[in-house]
Amino acid sequence: MNGTNTDQELMRQIVAKDADALKFLYEKYEKPIYAFAYRIVQDTMMAEEVVQELFLRIWKAAERYDAEQGKLTSWMFTLSRNIAIDLLRKKQNRTTGQTADMEQLSRIPDMGKSTEDAALDGWRGQEIREALHELNPDQKQVLELIYYQGYTQQEVSDNQAIPLGTVKSRVRLALKQLKGRLAGVGKEELQG
Repeated sequence: MNGTNTDQELMRQIVAKDADALKFLYEKYEKPIYAFAYRIVQDTMMAEEVVQELFLRIWKAAERYDAEQGKLTSWMFTLSRNIAIDLLRKKQNRTTGQTADMEQLSRIPDMGKSTEDAALDGWRGQEIREALHELNPDQKQVLELIYYQGYTQQEVSDNQAIPLGTVKSRVRLALKQLKGRLAGVGKEELQG
């Protein structure tokens, strides 16, 4: 299996039950699918379960994918989202019967964040979003692929046809810019 196969070609091969095509598709998309699933379920085992279930469904029902309806990645992420939500619902249903009644819960002190802490976290999040927005598009793209989709620098280099040194340079410069922009964020409670 070479790296020049398009997603549509891979899906045609998977419909024909070519196990190597499924393996190639798995190796190509496992990391971003896992990172996406983890953001939804917030649990490593459940995220792995989402990935396994997705590729099992692809193997069993690859013919359901219609390239005219959209990109393969869109279809895969939609399926992953649905699988993750189903797993969360199952987990919630299992734990619903195990929860204490409201009277018992009302006796437990609230150890959550104070309103002030929650507001401070919201402000910090906004500062970080603004700092990320100020990066140039190339830097944003590389950070997104590495930190949010789980790719390595080498994989970004290979997949985006960018020299590895350029990828490393973009990451370093972006992190330096973010560090400078966010230097004061988080120190405000020390001054209070």
